[in-house]
Amino acid sequence: MPVYHLEAMERKNRLEKGNSKLINAWASYDWANSVYPLVISSTVFPIYYSSISEDISTIEFLGYDFKNTALISFVTAMAFVVVAFNSPLLSGIADYIGNKKRFMKIFVYTGSISCMGLYFFELDSIYMGLFFYFLTLIGFWASLVFYNSYLPDIAHPEQQDFASARGFSMGYIGSVLLLILNLSMVMQPDWYGITGTPVESSLKAMKYSFITVGIWWALFSQYAFYHLPKGNKEGKVTKDIFWNGFLELKKVWYKLNDYPILKKFLPAFFIYSTALQTVILIATYFGEEEIMWANTEQKTIGLIVSILLIQIVAIFGAYATAAASKRFGNISTLIVVNFIWAVLCIFAFFIRTPVEFYVAAAGVGMVVGGIQSLSRSTYSKLIPETDDTTSFFSFYDVTEKVGIIIGMAMFGTLDQFTGSMRNAILFFIVLFVAGALLLSRIPNNRTAK
Repeated sequence: MPVYHLEAMERKNRLEKGNSKLINAWASYDWANSVYPLVISSTVFPIYYSSISEDISTIEFLGYDFKNTALISFVTAMAFVVVAFNSPLLSGIADYIGNKKRFMKIFVYTGSISCMGLYFFELDSIYMGLFFYFLTLIGFWASLVFYNSYLPDIAHPEQQDFASARGFSMGYIGSVLLLILNLSMVMQPDWYGITGTPVESSLKAMKYSFITVGIWWALFSQYAFYHLPKGNKEGKVTKDIFWNGFLELKKVWYKLNDYPILKKFLPAFFIYSTALQTVILIATYFGEEEIMWANTEQKTIGLIVSILLIQIVAIFGAYATAAASKRFGNISTLIVVNFIWAVLCIFAFFIRTPVEFYVAAAGVGMVVGGIQSLSRSTYSKLIPETDDTTSFFSFYDVTEKVGIIIGMAMFGTLDQFTGSMRNAILFFIVLFVAGALLLSRIPNNRTAK
């Protein structure tokens, strides 16, 4: 079909800002992509990685010996260095040519195909395996730059808290459904014709689950791609605008002086997001290494059930946080949630038993989606009215990613040199309290600029 016919059809089918169908289509991408952070980042892949490396004390990589959890932390940090550098570069081009959907698609397919490539992750092919792991991180997080930037384009300010919460809740529901399927594959591989010894068949099932994540992610993204607008303006990519994204970040930096509330919010977000995202990325590794499980089978079941518990509770937590923000204001709610996170970290420092780990998981579920959802919608309200939403969200994204780089690098260093993951928990407590104190400087007005 000629391109002009496709563009005419897109204009005809374009939904107006604030339309519930458009908001649901936008939120559906959370349903599509959330299987990655749940299955790959939080449950099955960490269990798989720990299982294939549990009989060796260190892993040799690039001529150095690394503790297994420290190695994955450093690789994660390096992936975020790439994301932090590339996202402003690409988002600037996307804003200029008016087609951020195209870039979002590129990263969705990069991430989903790389998820399927994790099937080949083995210690004997550690370089190829870590390369696919590296690309999954880049695909997921870079796609979120463009996805998040659509929020002020598809929803009015008064709709954005619940639109953001709807996205996170849809993500929790969808990812739980796939995780239940993957859990049944891992625990009952014979149901699916997966053969071998109990250990071999479970590991095979985990590898098959990586393929299901890639398929799910790519398949369910199509509904969002169909309804999301192409962009705001038209232009051609030239060498003169290749670095436009970085110039736009510079402009955003200087514009912050005109928006004092936004300027105060970003440092607070940077501080607590550093702790938040690092905790999310290392939680399963912590549970695998620091909790006293009776045996390997109990450990596998316990870790997956804990993450399922987090996801189920988080569905209600995201909406509860949105409701609290409507009554008490975004900033006050974020301050309380940060203090709750600090208390959870104190509790996590002392836990040893599976029951204590389940209690911590339930507590995390109540606040994990809420703080992410409310941070996104608060930022969306604080940025000025502009067609250049991608640059503002690229700034938000780079702020978050630099925090993750610092958080994962510090965690990996503490883990590598102290031999214990518990010591890093003390660092997270300080960051959550500092984030809350920085937020306390901001007037509790959700729409102030």
